[in-house]
Amino acid sequence: MQVNVLDKGFVRLVDVMGNDQAIVQAARVSYGEGTKTVREDSALLDYLMRHQHTSPFEMVEFKFHVKAPIFVARQWFRHRTASVNEISARYSVIKDEFYVPEKFRKQSKVNKQASEGFLEEPDNSYSEDIYRYSVEKSFEHYNSLLKLGVSRELARAVLPVSTYTEFYWKQDLHNLLHFLKLRLSEDAQFEIREYAKAISEIVKEIVPITWKAFEEHVLFAKRFSKTEIEVLQQLVDVEKAKELLKEKGLSESRIREFLRKMKKDL
Repeated sequence: MQVNVLDKGFVRLVDVMGNDQAIVQAARVSYGEGTKTVREDSALLDYLMRHQHTSPFEMVEFKFHVKAPIFVARQWFRHRTASVNEISARYSVIKDEFYVPEKFRKQSKVNKQASEGFLEEPDNSYSEDIYRYSVEKSFEHYNSLLKLGVSRELARAVLPVSTYTEFYWKQDLHNLLHFLKLRLSEDAQFEIREYAKAISEIVKEIVPITWKAFEEHVLFAKRFSKTEIEVLQQLVDVEKAKELLKEKGLSESRIREFLRKMKKDL
């Protein structure tokens, strides 16, 4: 299973150990029970995700082959919970492959580490010309150094971070979901967010029940501060909230949990 990303990159599933049932079996090991009905398994996985019982999710592992620009890989490797093996430019001659954005983004005026909007023409085309010229010259100089006999480990130093690299990435599901929570965020850089989207397409096919619980309780959930909770407690109409939650299909136990969060009488 492979998903193409950006202009020349990809995410490819190499191997996977386990699925939704493996998580259920791990969670029920103390009772000597494995999978039951799909409905019961779904309820258990939802409970585990909701209450942050993370160890059963570590029973599932994914191994990916990734091709991405170096600057994306450097952001990626900040997640130090995986096993990673990257192509080495000390041993291999790097291909003349580099990332070119479809359109150049502008620097954000309110966030020093982010971008916003796009350059207008002709500035966008001029920026692309500068970008391509700089990167192509870097590769030209890299290959010239190699021809002169300079070692690969030194010649590589002239290559830009837009150069594509490849690596194998093995990660347990619990930490993989944490990676996706952060990198699917609108605050994440566009390029690594595209890779996170590609991975999510693969993950949701392998563990669809877990993915549903992840969306419900982590990906699209929000945290509130102590002060924010105090305000919500004053605003919430308990009876109306219970009706709305029932309409949404939440179980009685889920409704009781909500009311406990609001510190309302059951």
